[in-house]
Amino acid sequence: MAYPVSDISLRSIARFTGIGYLIIFFTGFFSNFFVLEGMMVSGDAAATCKNIIDQNMLFRSGILSFFLMVIFDVLLAWTLYLLLAPVNKKLSLLSAWLRLVNGTIFGVALYHLFSVLHFTGNADYLNVMDQGLLQVQAMLSIQAFNDTWLVGLVFFGLHLFFLGYLIFKSGYIPRFIGVLLIIAAAGYLIDSFAHFLLIDYEVYKDFFLMIVVIPGVVGELSLTMWLLFRGAKVPEIKY
Repeated sequence: MAYPVSDISLRSIARFTGIGYLIIFFTGFFSNFFVLEGMMVSGDAAATCKNIIDQNMLFRSGILSFFLMVIFDVLLAWTLYLLLAPVNKKLSLLSAWLRLVNGTIFGVALYHLFSVLHFTGNADYLNVMDQGLLQVQAMLSIQAFNDTWLVGLVFFGLHLFFLGYLIFKSGYIPRFIGVLLIIAAAGYLIDSFAHFLLIDYEVYKDFFLMIVVIPGVVGELSLTMWLLFRGAKVPEIKY
């Protein structure tokens, strides 16, 4: 295939995308599982708020880490578009826009974590409010963060579907990675709509978590590892 030559090659884009994905994995795992999940005490607002107050700098570090995750998510929307535009430019653009929408919604979700900092802070105006009410407000803000993130994951699931399809059709990235990403997309969409539709979602939470985490981690980690260690195998197409 002949393409016009310019400054950026697909091999360079592949390597950068692999590094970006790795950063997203580390920042997302740290912020969500180590910080948020580590501080949450199910059904106990007082204990959760105490953890946030006692480990305030860690909580702030989690927010910062989420910000870094969003930044690289946006950058990867661009690099993945460039990487897969030779397959189908219009679908690659659609996939990029879906990832950007997810990143935008997640950025909005982060606003609610700043609200948690306010409700658990020591500002003078908080002294006129009941501590129990402040704790409830903090928990509602955390729930609002999760709910907003959940909306974004619908668009992320659609992004993964088109990403998987483009990879499957590419001919220069292994097809099995595309299949894994399509399965991961189905997991994200099923879990998101289950949140919206099932009143007793918590009863089946572990099952839905499994169909999201396992395909998602396996699919995206497989793509990350291939980009990092085999990305040099991408045809030297230049833009």
